[in-house]
Amino acid sequence: MSNEEGQLQTSIGFWMGIAYRKLSALLQQRLKAYGLTPEQWSVLYTIQVSEGLIQKDIAERTHKDKPTTTRILDQLEDKGFIVKSVGENDRRAFVVHATEKGRHVIRETASVERSVSEEVRSIMTAEEYDVFVELLQRIHSHAETKLEG
Repeated sequence: MSNEEGQLQTSIGFWMGIAYRKLSALLQQRLKAYGLTPEQWSVLYTIQVSEGLIQKDIAERTHKDKPTTTRILDQLEDKGFIVKSVGENDRRAFVVHATEKGRHVIRETASVERSVSEEVRSIMTAEEYDVFVELLQRIHSHAETKLEG
């Protein structure tokens, strides 16, 4: 193994990318029957939990940029999972609500998302899982600080 290959095999970014893509593919496979992607699921879940958000709030809570959020909201609206209405305080901002169809699909799929999380938990001790989540949160905060500064 060359030095470059060795560096790649120990790169945190490399392994985080691989793990993310594998977990995302697993969730995508399980959500396919419901007509949702993992990205759409996280946005719809956020909308359903906190009814009446505007697009900016949805983007912040799901850690997505504005164009990605707009695209996902349009897809969810086309599927009948959400409705957008003009905001009362800011006529330029749309308030987003889950439809009954959207609330139903979240109720149906919450266990699907939980099952993927439980599969990850099952390969670690409870202490390892807690440390893993704490480390991921620290990495996120550090990267966010570097991007802002």
